[in-house]
This record gives sequence, structure tokens and C-alpha cells, in this order.
Amino acid sequence: MKYTFILNPNSRSGMGGMIWETIEPELIKRQVEYECLRTDYPGHAMKLVRELTADREEHILAVLGGDGTVNEVINGICDISKVTLGYIPTGSSNDFARGMKLPKDPRKALEVILNPGEIKKMDVGLLTRAGKERRFAVSTGIGFDAAICHQAAVSKLKVLLNRLKLGKLTYVGIALNRLFHDKPVKAEVTLDDGVTKQYKKVYFIAAMNNPYEGGGFYFCPDARSSDRQLDVIIISNLPKLAVLLLLPTAYKGWHVHFPGISVMQCKKVCVKMERALPVHTDGEPVFLRKEIKAELLKEQIRVISA
Repeated sequence: MKYTFILNPNSRSGMGGMIWETIEPELIKRQVEYECLRTDYPGHAMKLVRELTADREEHILAVLGGDGTVNEVINGICDISKVTLGYIPTGSSNDFARGMKLPKDPRKALEVILNPGEIKKMDVGLLTRAGKERRFAVSTGIGFDAAICHQAAVSKLKVLLNRLKLGKLTYVGIALNRLFHDKPVKAEVTLDDGVTKQYKKVYFIAAMNNPYEGGGFYFCPDARSSDRQLDVIIISNLPKLAVLLLLPTAYKGWHVHFPGISVMQCKKVCVKMERALPVHTDGEPVFLRKEIKAELLKEQIRVISA
């Protein structure tokens, strides 16, 4: 049995490479058959995985990186049904690990990969915008949450806080900044080709495959990654002060009980915003768009779990 490790050495501001150096000796000690493919630039993991899985044979891929690296890997896989995915979280937010209940400690995560408790089947989301497609494992969103991702991607503060193991504070600080500078918009939302509903003063709309986003925000507590459903959250028609007060409650999932928070389930959601806004998949920026569609792939991917 051969494991292919996809290593993002720059994850968590350079800690990814150091973490790999602490766990590779364990692989050697156990005489595990493996290879390590290192990423050198954004998009490289996608390219590496596409080349690796072009044979459409069975592969075990172990990702060492953040949610963004996971996103690149699932977008590079040629045949989702032929891959078993393991994960060692070394990112800033690690919402994929949190949602899949995977260990945060790298050594424990490696142990799960080598000695799985179970192999779970996970749904994979598909975002379509302007005729282009991109898969997602955790979530896709448009508006406020995506704007935070866009700004975090170029934040120098994120680098510093990651090194201090305070990466979550990056998202909190940027969220406060974006909340007071961004203007909410009107939106049209259609679920499963059904009735279109209008929303006013929309801050963001996210379609979620896993319950967590943005470094631990428990936005969709009922989201399950294998239920063949997307959970959609819409925050709208609230004053900014109310949104500010609500955000901390989202860490516990209590926000769903307040007015202005709409959570629903569907197999497909189409969103039309009043103007072009930032879009993300798994926290990775995907430019500005007015319209997006999110749904699930027919195939599921196998995920190594505790």
C-alpha cells in the first residue's frame, strides 16, 4: 500500500515544512511505502494531483496543508471515486479537519492515516460561475465571508499570527474591518430549481458541505458531509451592529435562533447578487461574481477517519 503525501511547506506561514520533518521519520521507522510531492506555488497541488491521477487508478493521497491545499487537491483529482483522502491539518483555519472530526495534532493525524478507524464517504461540492467550475470540500460563499478570505489571502498580519499560533485572530480582525466598510446588497436565491426568493440587505450567502467555515464559525450546525445535501446560510436584513453581536454566537451555532439568519437545505442553489462580490471555495478567493450556482457532484470521495 503506497501513500502519496501532498505537502504544502508554506502552510501556516512556513510551519508545514517543519511539521513534515517531524513526521517523516515515523514513516521511515515503520517502513511505510510513500512518496512526497511538495508544492512550490499556488495551484501546484492541483497540477501535481492531476498528473498523478491521470491513470484513473486507485490512489491514497495524504494532504499536509490547510483547507486551501485540500481544495487544490480535490480539484486536481481526475476521478474522485478512485481516491482515498487522508489529511494532516497545518493551515490557519482547518475547518475541513474540524468538520470531519480529524485530529489537529500532526502525529495523531498521521496515526489515523496509517491505522484508520473508518473510511467515510464524503460529498464534494461544485461551484459554477461564469461558465467555469470549481469543486469544494467545506463550503463556497459570496459576499462578506468571501471578502474576508480575499483579504486574509494577502494579509501580512496573518503570517505573524500564524507563527504565534493565533491564526484565528486574523479572520476576526478582518471580519470587523469588512463589516463596517462593506455595504449589504439585494439578492435572489433559488433552491433546487424551485421558487425564487428575494432578500434585502444581504451580507453573505454560503453553501456548506461541512458545518464550519472561517476558522471555526459553526455556521450550519446541521450540515453533514455525506447526506447528499448542501446547507445554505443567508445573513440579511440586519443592522451592522446586530451582525457584530451575532458573530461571536456563531462559534457555538447559537446564531441560527436569531432573526435575519436563514438556514435551509437543498441539492442545488442559484444566487444572483445586486452587484459583483467576492466569491470563495474553501476559503480560497475566486474573483468577483454577481451570479453563482452550487451543487454536489454525483461521485463521493473516500476520507480516512478516526
